[in-house]
Amino acid sequence: MSNAVEVSSLIKRYGDFYAVNNISFTVEKGEIFGFLGANGAGKSTTIKILCGITPPTSGRASVAGFDAAEQSARIKEKIGYMSQKFTLYDDLTVEENIRFFAGIRNIAGETLNMKMKEVLELSELEGKEKLITKELPGGWKQKLALGCSILHGPEILFLDEPTAGVDPQARRVFWEIIFSLQKKGTTVFITSHYMDEVEQCSRIALMHRGSIAALKSPEDLKRDIIPGTILNLQCRNPLAASPQLQKIPEIRRIDPLGRGFHIILNDKSDETVESAKLKVREILGNLGLQADVLETVPAGLEDVFVFLIGSLEEKANVP
Repeated sequence: MSNAVEVSSLIKRYGDFYAVNNISFTVEKGEIFGFLGANGAGKSTTIKILCGITPPTSGRASVAGFDAAEQSARIKEKIGYMSQKFTLYDDLTVEENIRFFAGIRNIAGETLNMKMKEVLELSELEGKEKLITKELPGGWKQKLALGCSILHGPEILFLDEPTAGVDPQARRVFWEIIFSLQKKGTTVFITSHYMDEVEQCSRIALMHRGSIAALKSPEDLKRDIIPGTILNLQCRNPLAASPQLQKIPEIRRIDPLGRGFHIILNDKSDETVESAKLKVREILGNLGLQADVLETVPAGLEDVFVFLIGSLEEKANVP
């Protein structure tokens, strides 16, 4: 299978600040590829380079076989792009937005009528063509924006935080549309803060401070990154217990979760698990507390993200 995107030693620097710091990866045709990372990690900057919006400082990126620095106009013919903000014109009607974006892509005549019908069906806005876009609920607005971004049948679709602020039901519908596009052969490149969304990706690049900290399938990330078993501890006043729990030698890391913690152990042996549980209960008892829940749980992507980024930050702060 050939690649839709190829990135090699890509750097984007602003003065002394590296927004993108020497990253390399490929995206296969028809893949749903996820970018996960905190704000400022370099996700949006990378997408802007790939879309031909901003040039790289050095390195190389090709999209649909075209060089991102030298052939940005050709790339824009092959891609669709939408983000959380500034994709639609709020003061235009639904129909006017569709016609505007169709005009940019030189879509007219009977083709435009067909595309108009497709976008209205996709966004569930049939009969609402005359509504002002700013009056639409967030979910409808984002589906309309997605429809406008694929009017020309792009080979590659770039989605930058497309469902931020959208309710869970609308997000599920949005992802059903993404899967239908993938089945038709569209390559999807998406950034998101929602762990359940990136879980749907074929592979995930986990970004940190402009670099790729890990790049694997969701299953491989959950299996390979966390070194030991995870204990889910839920109890009353968990913060009171945290300083003492940190001293247990079997514990590698403790991360807040709900009314308690996810406790990452040093390894996955039964002996380590039982010893850690015993010591946790002993510490809680000494503090007049008890565990409402103390059980082993499988690693989730949030555990992977918090553990990996936390470990990298700890290393960076070591003198």
